Amino acid sequence: QVQLVESGGGSVQAGGSLILSCAASGLSFSSSHMGWFRQGPGREREFVSAIRIGTWDRHYAEPVQGRFIISRDNAKNTLYLRMTSLKPEDTAVYYCTAGAVTGDNYYTATPWQYWGQGTQVTVSS
Repeated sequence: QVQLVESGGGSVQAGGSLILSCAASGLSFSSSHMGWFRQGPGREREFVSAIRIGTWDRHYAEPVQGRFIISRDNAKNTLYLRMTSLKPEDTAVYYCTAGAVTGDNYYTATPWQYWGQGTQVTVSS
């Protein structure tokens, strides 16, 4: 019943921008921590960003700090990732995730409960 559907991926030139969306259904969106992971060619899935419920604290992986902004619209049950100044190394499948994460291990995939199918982002040089 829980569905996370990513959209907004595509191909852009280095320095360009994209906004990814994740439409959530089947869960209490406002009660769920949300996040983004990505998996590039030949690489393991890695943490990108997360946003907590309540405080709306935002966390970013070092490679994307200052370039990506995570946000959520609880009224629309939608998570966003605004990506600017894109680099070729940002090329990856981006996955939306949700869960009741506790502790400080949100940057690993293990504690997250639900995942979308991913959306491809390709950045050319």
